[in-house]
Amino acid sequence: MNKLFSILFFVLGILHSGISHAQVFSNKTEIKKDTAAPGTGGKYPYLLPIWGQKARDAGFDLPYSAGISMQYLTSTSGLLIDNISVGFNNNPMQNLDGLINVNSAQATVSGVNIRPDIWVLPFLNVYGILSKVNTSTAINASLNVPTGGGNTEIMSFNTKAEFSGVNYGFGLTPTMGVKGYWLAMDMNMTWTDLPALEKPAFAFVFGPRLGKSFKLNNGHSALNFWVGGFRLKINSATNGNIPLSDVLPFDQFQSRIDNGYTNLETAQTNLDTWWNGLSGAEQALYQGVYDKSEMAIGRAHEFLNNASIAADNGSNSTVQYSLAKRQKDMWNFVVGTQYQINKHWMLRAEYGFLSSRVHFIGGLQYRFGL
Repeated sequence: MNKLFSILFFVLGILHSGISHAQVFSNKTEIKKDTAAPGTGGKYPYLLPIWGQKARDAGFDLPYSAGISMQYLTSTSGLLIDNISVGFNNNPMQNLDGLINVNSAQATVSGVNIRPDIWVLPFLNVYGILSKVNTSTAINASLNVPTGGGNTEIMSFNTKAEFSGVNYGFGLTPTMGVKGYWLAMDMNMTWTDLPALEKPAFAFVFGPRLGKSFKLNNGHSALNFWVGGFRLKINSATNGNIPLSDVLPFDQFQSRIDNGYTNLETAQTNLDTWWNGLSGAEQALYQGVYDKSEMAIGRAHEFLNNASIAADNGSNSTVQYSLAKRQKDMWNFVVGTQYQINKHWMLRAEYGFLSSRVHFIGGLQYRFGL
C-alpha cells in the first residue's frame, strides 16, 4: 500500500510545487532612464512596444521588444494535506481523515522550460510558459487508530513517488525603472498535466522584485542584482484515477492487507484491555473516547475490506482519490543576478530560501526587435 499513499501525496509537489519557479522575474532588460536628453533618441524602428517612440523620446533606453529564454529550475517544498479520500473501482470514496498521520512530506521538482515574451507596452511584459518537468514526493506517514490510552499503527509509509509531465501557462510583469533602479511585479498562472491527475493542476505565482542595474564598458553590457519575494498558491483540491496495478504488484498487495488485518486485531485487543481496566465511573467519563476509537477501527476495517475486494478483481481494478493540499510556506525570500552580455544575450540566476521552500533557477535569454 506504500505506493498508493505516495501517489496521493506526490500531487502536492507539482508544485507546484515549484514548477512555476522558473517564472519568478520578468524576462527582460529592465527599463532605465537614459543619460541622453529627451527627444534625441531618434526614430524607434519596431512595432512593439506600443508607445515605444514616446518612451524613447522621453529618454528611456528600451530593451528589444521580443525574446525567448531557456531556463533550468529545481525546487523543494514542504507540504501539508488533509481531507484525503480513497475509493476502488469507482465505488463511493471513503474519507480517511483522522486515520492517516503525515509526519513529513516534501516535493521536489526539476526541469527545463522555454519562455517567449514580448513588451506590449514600455512598462508591461507578457510571456508564455512551456516546461518539461520531473516531480517526486518523499513522504513519511502512517495509518493509525486510537485505542483508548494510545494509538496502534496499522500501516506505515516511508516512500517516494516519481512522475514526469508538461507545464504550461502565461504571465505578465508590470515594471518601472529610473536611474538604474527598477521594480518588477511578476505574476503568472500555470497548469501542470500529469498522468495520475484527472485534470491539470493549477498554480498562481506572485513575485515582487526590487533591483539595481550597473552599466559596463560601452553601456550595452550590464550587471543586475535584485532581492524580493516569491508567493506560490496552488489549487487546494486534487482528484485522480489510476490502475490498481500502479499501486503495488498483486503478489504483494494481499499480503499488505493481511498484515493490516492483523494489526487491527491488535488494536481491538489494546482498546478492550484499556476499557476493561477502567472502573464504572471511569468508563462513564471516557465513553466518548471509547466510541471514537471503535469508530476509527471500523473505518480502518472498511478500508481494508474495500482494498481486498479490489485486489480480488484483478488487473482491471482502479483506485480513485481526492485530497486537499497546501504549501507549508506560501512565501520565500529570493536573491538574483543577471549578466547582460549585450542587448541580445543575457545570463541569469536566482536562489530562493528562508522557508520550507528552496529553489534555484539558471537560464540563457536572447532578445530581438519586433
